Amino acid sequence: MPPLESKVNQLFTQANAALSRGNLDEAAEIAERGLALERAHPFLGLVRAVVDHRLGRTTLAVERLRALLAQNPSNAVEITIMLAEVLSRSGRRSEADALLASRTDWKTDERGALLEARQLARSDRPQAIEKLISCVAHSKHVSFKRIAGFEAVRMLDADARYREAFELADSIHQQTTPPFDILGVEADAHEQLRLLSRAVRVGAGPYTRRALPPDCNQTAMIVGLPRSGTTLVEQMLDRHPSISGIGEFEGVSNLGEALVSKGVWPDRLRDLSARDASHLQSEYLAGAHARRRAGASHTFDKTLRAWRLLPAVAAVLPGISLVHIEREARDCAISMFLSNFHPNSFGFTANLDMIRRVIVAERKLVAPSFEALALRAVRVRYEALVASPEVEIRRVLEHLGVGFDQRVMSPEANERTVLTLSHEQVRRKINNASIGRWKNYAFAFDAQWDSLDFA
Repeated sequence: MPPLESKVNQLFTQANAALSRGNLDEAAEIAERGLALERAHPFLGLVRAVVDHRLGRTTLAVERLRALLAQNPSNAVEITIMLAEVLSRSGRRSEADALLASRTDWKTDERGALLEARQLARSDRPQAIEKLISCVAHSKHVSFKRIAGFEAVRMLDADARYREAFELADSIHQQTTPPFDILGVEADAHEQLRLLSRAVRVGAGPYTRRALPPDCNQTAMIVGLPRSGTTLVEQMLDRHPSISGIGEFEGVSNLGEALVSKGVWPDRLRDLSARDASHLQSEYLAGAHARRRAGASHTFDKTLRAWRLLPAVAAVLPGISLVHIEREARDCAISMFLSNFHPNSFGFTANLDMIRRVIVAERKLVAPSFEALALRAVRVRYEALVASPEVEIRRVLEHLGVGFDQRVMSPEANERTVLTLSHEQVRRKINNASIGRWKNYAFAFDAQWDSLDFA
C-alpha cells in the first residue's frame, strides 16, 4: 500500500490533469478524495478552488484561497495570483488591490508583470500597454503570452488604435496557435447535411430517436458561435429565479466524444442503443443539475459546441429547449479575432478567413438541423436583443416555459462570476456599443463577407 503522501500527490496529479482538460466534475471529485486524506493539502486545495471559480462559485473560491494563504504554503505565490484573479473577475477590485499590497512574493513570478500592468492601466494606460507587449515579447509560455497580449489588444482597441490592435492580435495568433483543421469542420458539417437531407426524403433517418422519456424539458442550451451574444443571453436568464446558468458546461463535448468512441458519429446514430442513449442522457443531466443554483428549476447551458452536435443533442436529449443566437458576421468575426480563445479548441479564430468559413458552416447547418430533427428552438438576433431586450427575452422565456421576471432586464446586477471573454461587457447595462464594431477594422474585410449580411 503506497504511503499517504504518495497517494495524495498522485491524486493531485490526476486532479490537475482533469482540470487542464476542462473536466471540472472529475477534477473536483479527485481533489475531494485527496482532501479527505489531507485536508490542508495546498495544491489540492488550489485545484478545488479553481473548480469553484470556474463554476462561478466566487464566495467558496475566495474562502478556500484565503484559508490556504493563511497557512503560508509553498505555493503561496500561485494562490495569491489566483485569488487576485478571482477577486478582479468578480468586481471586487479593492480587495484585489489590498491583497497585492499586503504581499510582495507575487512580484517574483512572471505573471506578476501582468498584475502590475492591470493596476498601471488605471493611471497610465499607454505605459500599461507597453508593459503587456513586453510580456508577449519575452515570455516563453504560450498561455501567458496570449493572456498578456490580448489584454493589450483590448486596451488598444478601446483607445481607437485599431491598426495596432489588429496587428498585435495577428502576431499573437501566428506565434501561439497551432494548425487548425478547418477542412475537418467543413467536412463534418457537409456530412451532417447529407444525412439530414436523406432523413427528410425518407421520413426517418439516422438521427431519429425520440423513444427516450422526455426528461429534458427543464433543460436549455445555447446554439451559437463565440462572441455572438451567448454570454448576454445567459446572464439575463440567470437573473431569473427559476433559471440557473451553468456556464460553458463540458457535457455536450463529452457527449460528442462518447458517440465518436462508440463509432456511431455521425452516420450511425440510429445504431445507438436506447440503453447507451439513456446513460449518456443521465450523465449530461447529472452534471447540469450539479451546477444548478439552489431554488432554480431550469438549467441553461452556454456551451459553444452545440451547433456542431445537434443530431447528438436530438438523439440523447429529447425535449431540450434550444436558443439560437446570431450576430452580424463581421462584428462576430472581429470580436473573435481580437479575443483570447483556447488556441487548440478554437484555433479557427486565428484568422478571419477561417472564421468566415466556420460562420458559413454554422449558418448552413443549424436551420436544416432544427427542421429535420424537429428540435425545439427559438431564434434570437443579437442586434434585436440589445435594441428591444424585453421583447426578445420574453420570447425566450416563453419558449422555456417560464414567466417574465423583471430581474432579467438587469444582467449587469448578476453577482455570478463571468469567466468568458465577455466578462467586462456584461457588467454594464444592456447597450448597442458593439454593433458595427467591424467598421473600425473595415480594412481587414473583403467582398466575400458581403454575402453573409442578414436579410
